[in-house]
Amino acid sequence: MVKKAIILCGGTGSRMFPSTLATNKHLMPVYDKPMFFYPLSVLMLSGIKNFLLIINPGQKKKYVELLNPYADIGINIEFVEQKKPGGIPEAFILGEKFIGNDSVALILGDNFFYGSMLTPLIKQSFQTKKGTNIYLYPSKNTSAYGVVELNQRGKIKRIVEKPKFTKSNLIITGLYVFDKNVSSYAKKLKPSKRNELEIVDLINIYKKKNNLKLIKLGRGTAWLDVGSYDDFLSASNYVKNIEDRQSYKIGCLEEIAFNNKWITKKNILNRIAKYKNSKYSEYLKDIIKN
Repeated sequence: MVKKAIILCGGTGSRMFPSTLATNKHLMPVYDKPMFFYPLSVLMLSGIKNFLLIINPGQKKKYVELLNPYADIGINIEFVEQKKPGGIPEAFILGEKFIGNDSVALILGDNFFYGSMLTPLIKQSFQTKKGTNIYLYPSKNTSAYGVVELNQRGKIKRIVEKPKFTKSNLIITGLYVFDKNVSSYAKKLKPSKRNELEIVDLINIYKKKNNLKLIKLGRGTAWLDVGSYDDFLSASNYVKNIEDRQSYKIGCLEEIAFNNKWITKKNILNRIAKYKNSKYSEYLKDIIKN
């Protein structure tokens, strides 16, 4: 069973210069919360309490200042600095000590997931003890992602990184589960032409060992890769529309911790006092009324 998770919050954010010259894009707001709160909340909803954030050098202070108020919500967050972008698999090398002898989930800090059936699906898939799970989403924009091609029997034909042409529309999202062997496998990878370790190469190791499971995220699930100004605007509008219409907040860490019974009403009251007259504070009041 997966009890640990890595959130990858590194990278230069060059597509969002000049805004990201002063801060990391994962700290920038998607509507009313920092970007990385959304992937963090997905994992909290699935019962995970222990996290490792992979961050850029010199930015730990910013994350600590932001997360200090959340020290009492029942989760543990550690940090490791990534000197320069080295590819997704490098997270498992940097996080080897954190992973230990356990399976681990990894989620990209700029990936947004939402859907009523998402949490049960992820919880079930997190029961894995051996191999890897990758989460697929149908998309027309296959040239920007890793793609899984299936044969006529629905079995994996091949997995290819950013193909110029493919008949498949199944792209690999930024959510993964790997077993305890992932760090040792990641160390065996060689950098690609981009001089980075490629996640597809790591997945293919598990494929060759017949230890790869595909989890398809179908209709009713939203997945957004938030890496540009337009993406931030689209994600913010999506969150606002859902929250306005359903009166639920997406990515409210306090609510998730309260519903998981990690914190009590007293913790929520302390948070209400801190946030004072904000809309967020009003929402927290509604949580403990119900």
